[in-house]
Amino acid sequence: MQNLLDRITLKPEICHGKPTIRGLRYPVELILQLLGSGMSIEEILEDYEDLEREDILASLMYASKLTEVKSIYKLDVA
Repeated sequence: MQNLLDRITLKPEICHGKPTIRGLRYPVELILQLLGSGMSIEEILEDYEDLEREDILASLMYASKLTEVKSIYKLDVA
């Protein structure tokens, strides 16, 4: 699991400090949006040739870790 997370980099000079895949300027956010839109891992890999399957899995793992919280509170958004 840690090997996958090592693929996620945070550098202030790349993509405004957003988490990216191996510093390649592919934000984790983009990968999650592509998956959420219905693209398969294979389709993403076809469209972004410098990405690897493990990069996609690392993005999912990273998102999963971000949701591990002890408590959830409802926000009142006006």
